[in-house]
Amino acid sequence: MTEAFRVLGTPQPGGVLVVSDHASNHVPADIDLGIDPALLHQHIAVDIGVAEVGALLAREPGIAAFQGGVSRLVCDFNRDADAPAVIPLASDGHAIPGNALDHAGHQARLARFFHPYHAGLAALLDRAPPRLIVSLHSFTPMLASEQAAPRPWHVGVLYNRDDRASRAALAWLRQDSALCVGDQQPYSGVLLNATMNRHAEARGIAYVGIELRQDQIGDAAGQRVWAERLTRMIAAIGG
Repeated sequence: MTEAFRVLGTPQPGGVLVVSDHASNHVPADIDLGIDPALLHQHIAVDIGVAEVGALLAREPGIAAFQGGVSRLVCDFNRDADAPAVIPLASDGHAIPGNALDHAGHQARLARFFHPYHAGLAALLDRAPPRLIVSLHSFTPMLASEQAAPRPWHVGVLYNRDDRASRAALAWLRQDSALCVGDQQPYSGVLLNATMNRHAEARGIAYVGIELRQDQIGDAAGQRVWAERLTRMIAAIGG
């Protein structure tokens, strides 16, 4: 076992792997971020709802889930190792004073969490290469620090150069007229796609980035609805 990640279900060659970099709000007892503990239940610490949706998906035949084991405030796995935000000093207007580390402390944090996470994911993909990766995240209806209109999308589809699965997912999701589906919204996969660039695009594995608005999956009922919908989407797009 490792504190950097957990695997749910049984990864299978030719199966589907659901990857959630920000599934946990866990902060190890020996790390003091210097923040109000209430912030650990907000989006700056965790992608609300994705752990539960991923766990439901991993109950389906042929689907497994790979989930980050610590809060994104401890280590943001969806960044490059040399990116400033990999150990964030601030998030959505909140300072993270416990992350003001010296070089040795910064490298130790990466060695403890970032490198084992990505090594673990790479090893899993070597052992049981899937035919499809679903990168699962969630987003807020509005960032607290923004002075913008609420985000209208129920779900966003993200991708970088390889858009094979994403184009199919967009078409499938847009068949439901009740859904507002964002193409590269509320974020662009061209700009923020580190984990998928490293593990999917570099290997030529088809993938789709799914961003769910957090009020859609904030409770068990919504999580079940979206797990069922994503299960049908995966089947429809060839996953």
